[in-house]
Amino acid sequence: MTSKFTLLLLLIPTFLLNAQTPYEIENLQLEKHGKLYGTLVVPVSKKKINLVLFIAGSGPTNRDGNSAGSKNNSLKLLATHLVENGIASFRYDKRGIGESKMPGMKEDSLRFDDFVADASAWVKLLKADKRFKKIIIAGHSEGSLIGMLAAQQAGVDGFVSLAGPGRGVDELLVEQIAAQLKSSTATKTEDIDIALRDLRSGLDTLKAGKHLKNFPLYLSGIFRPSVQPFMQSWLQYNPAIEITKLSMPVLIVNGGRDLQVGVHDATLLHQAKPMAVLSIIDNMNHVLKDAPEDRAGNLSLYNQPDAPLSPTLGPLLVNFSKGIR
Repeated sequence: MTSKFTLLLLLIPTFLLNAQTPYEIENLQLEKHGKLYGTLVVPVSKKKINLVLFIAGSGPTNRDGNSAGSKNNSLKLLATHLVENGIASFRYDKRGIGESKMPGMKEDSLRFDDFVADASAWVKLLKADKRFKKIIIAGHSEGSLIGMLAAQQAGVDGFVSLAGPGRGVDELLVEQIAAQLKSSTATKTEDIDIALRDLRSGLDTLKAGKHLKNFPLYLSGIFRPSVQPFMQSWLQYNPAIEITKLSMPVLIVNGGRDLQVGVHDATLLHQAKPMAVLSIIDNMNHVLKDAPEDRAGNLSLYNQPDAPLSPTLGPLLVNFSKGIR
């Protein structure tokens, strides 16, 4: 299958982050089964520079790391930190999200591999740009697995897993939903057990490639008929297996206060890929910001776009990116 690439050279006027670091912003458009849109941030440089391609996490998360229920600007802030340190970046709205809405796209036609194909197409477009020396993928949460698969398909020079799961999505969903249910004091233990039993059973059915006809209404967000094909395609992948297929330098980053993807997942990825660099940032949460110990305080940062990133993360990503030669 061939893809038609269209680069829109719409330059927003150059301005300064500080006196030493001018940069340019370009809006890129990719025609890939519809139109995808993203933001390229490039330091003004006479030499070729490295570029980090960010892939956002699950759900309706846009290029900046934001969704309808969460405005944290995590990926936008990371892009700013990179350009201040002489590294280009590209982040984009995945298909069906933000500006990449595709009229007529039906939910039941979407597959996990579509996200992988889109990421691979962006890599190929950026590799053709002579300004960039090396391409590094940095995938956040679900974007970590998408990035692993795209790195295999398109070939990149480095890979970063930011709060990426180390297990299949079935195991992770059970853990996440169990934690949510147990955090509610109004939920009885027997009700939690029933909900988790129903969840496991449904996921096992989908993982086996079968259609799930009967499911509780409270699990419709995961099991409604139109989303089942996507879930079936996603369930076929195990990040701990896919990371072993990467031949480029790998950095695995996780936060010690991540409520969605814990340190255990980063450990699983590192065990599968011992040559990777593992970095656990003690106070960092899932949206890449230093969080307090309490759950409410942690979650409040999901809607604080001006709250800074964990101060350890930016320099860590810069050093890794600059080390790719």
